[in-house]
Amino acid sequence: MAAPQKPAPAKSASKPSKGAKKGRWNLYEKAGDKLTRKNKTCPKCGSGTFMAKHANRSTCGACKYTIFETQSK
Repeated sequence: MAAPQKPAPAKSASKPSKGAKKGRWNLYEKAGDKLTRKNKTCPKCGSGTFMAKHANRSTCGACKYTIFETQSK
């Protein structure tokens, strides 16, 4: 007897909208003729590395430098 086969998982049919930004372009904001950075840059790595925003911290992906955000009550 053959073992029963499991059905293949359904593929997601959702596609990003045509106006959605992909990749690194969502880290910049255009104001007139200038581009400004949205995220902080890493103080250890320099201006070429962005820090990721999390709920309570900012983290560098290259060197793992972390800045914890303190909330005053």
